[in-house]
Amino acid sequence: MGTASPEVERYLADLEHPHTDGVVRLRAAILASPLPITEHVKWNAPSFCLDGVDRVTFRLHPGAKLQLVLHRGVQVRTDAFVFDDPSGLLTWLSPDRGLVDLRDSVTAAAREADVVALVERWVVA
Repeated sequence: MGTASPEVERYLADLEHPHTDGVVRLRAAILASPLPITEHVKWNAPSFCLDGVDRVTFRLHPGAKLQLVLHRGVQVRTDAFVFDDPSGLLTWLSPDRGLVDLRDSVTAAAREADVVALVERWVVA
């Protein structure tokens, strides 16, 4: 199970965003994963880590975005990477970086199980 961060709790308490409910809901679902996911605030948004490596980060700005960026950490990696997305949620930004665009809290709630499954697979890939 994931570990919640007081830093992220404070960030969310102060967050003025039209989709805060969706962010809070997805965060709770991701942290409920059986994986030892941790979180902190990075790039001005909640970011999830596995083994200390940032792997998934909310993208909430600019504007009213409710997106998740799936990445392989801060450092550019040159190793081969292959990932399959049967959910169809992922838009590839580069060979090892993808974007999940949930548009709003209603969409986030409807696709929550798919998002969590995708995140769980991504962080261990």
